[in-house]
Amino acid sequence: MYSPTPSDWREANRRRWDERVPLHLASDYYDLEAFRSGKDPLRDFELTEVGDVTGCSLLHLQCHIGLDTLSWSRHGASRVVGLDFSEPAVEAARDLAAELGLTADQASFVAADVYDAAGAVPDSSYDIVYTGVGALCWLPDIQRWAETAAALVAPGGFLYLSEFHPLADILDDATGSRIEYDYFARDAWIDETPGGYADTTTPTVHNRSVEWQHPVGEVVTALASAGLRIDFLHEHDATLFERFGSLELRDGTYRFPADRPRIPLMYSLKASKAVR
Repeated sequence: MYSPTPSDWREANRRRWDERVPLHLASDYYDLEAFRSGKDPLRDFELTEVGDVTGCSLLHLQCHIGLDTLSWSRHGASRVVGLDFSEPAVEAARDLAAELGLTADQASFVAADVYDAAGAVPDSSYDIVYTGVGALCWLPDIQRWAETAAALVAPGGFLYLSEFHPLADILDDATGSRIEYDYFARDAWIDETPGGYADTTTPTVHNRSVEWQHPVGEVVTALASAGLRIDFLHEHDATLFERFGSLELRDGTYRFPADRPRIPLMYSLKASKAVR
């Protein structure tokens, strides 16, 4: 339900994420054993759009347990840094980095709020600032996020974002064919659903979450206002989970049936910083 933003939104979200870290570590969704054996969790379109990262430094904002972060290291990034507000998630990411034999210079993780990233990460700027799916909905102020992220992009570098499309958030869960919510809503969405996307059966205690919708235009404008040049904005007709009951699993992603008109379910963008 929509509601004015509660004063404890950050603490409520942190408690929820902290509790779910051990569930995620044990889940088939994240499949850590497969990851340890070399499975790549990065999406094909991300690898294509980001391009060769060999020798690059990369900062991953809101990195959770670090699988995507460490995957960029596997793809050749010389230094990866992950930041997340959940201490248990950061500890798990550090443990995984150590298991993979990566030194602190090659892969490090920081526990801090994303809005405080500039003062928390070890370097003043990075060739690539990366934000993966399911991150922006946890932030109330996209302009502040954009300014923080842009400040951490090195001259000549870029920010890359892949996200679930906000259009999907306003449609009915059963079919994805009816508009049920307000695309331009600015109030918080507060939910009390137990469990989560990676484990729907284990009982959980901290179930309150506070999230926000951010129209694509708002995100693009915030990044442009923060001094970045938008290189591209791509919309994708597939998503990573069964967002609607009518979606079909094809080629590892969920899509609408072939006889149904398509809508964007994810989007990605690249925004670069000019060389001074």
